[in-house]
Amino acid sequence: MSDPSTSRPARGRPPRLDQARTVETALALLNDAGLDALTMRRLAEAMGVQAGALYRYFRTKEDLLTAMAERMMAGVRGPAGGADWRDRLSGLAGALRQALLAHRDGARVFAGTHSTGPGTLGFAEACTGVLRDAGFSDADAARAVMAVVHFTVGHTLEEQAALRPDGDSPADPEVLREAVASGAYPHLTAALPTLAEPDYTPHFDFGLALLVAGLEALRRPHP
Repeated sequence: MSDPSTSRPARGRPPRLDQARTVETALALLNDAGLDALTMRRLAEAMGVQAGALYRYFRTKEDLLTAMAERMMAGVRGPAGGADWRDRLSGLAGALRQALLAHRDGARVFAGTHSTGPGTLGFAEACTGVLRDAGFSDADAARAVMAVVHFTVGHTLEEQAALRPDGDSPADPEVLREAVASGAYPHLTAALPTLAEPDYTPHFDFGLALLVAGLEALRRPHP
């Protein structure tokens, strides 16, 4: 199956749609209404075409989501090559998180897609190169990249769910405070200021630091 981020319309009459503009319109609808409200029919209406016309570019909604994820990855960059490998890897993970946070439900769109476009592959290449240059074996480097990406996407999924624009968050800190106060939870009470912290950046930094420290313990530099 061809990559929807690079596929071309079938030959024939001139297309009424532009693929790049279609993806940008889909991202605008995503930011406006969220992933659950993004349908092929609604996108077609925004483009001023019949829904069936979209399938010349995207055979399924999953193809569209993959193209959207690829667009999110455009320009994702980490620190310069001279930095320590740990800083470079952490910078790349942070850049991925920011790219997903830049779009409403960005992590939900990205999760499960498997783009082979230049943005996604370029990011994976950069991460893998950092780790191989640091002395990781090819297999360990590959698994480490997957671990970093899975942590980053999973964390951002939780972060965006807790910070939904409609304000109806399932992670309301007041609900947590009331629940903890209603029972005998001395350890949770002591940890509550951190558990109810609305800023997710310290949580992300802490988890990423743990992951990188684990990778450092695994690393076997070349002689």
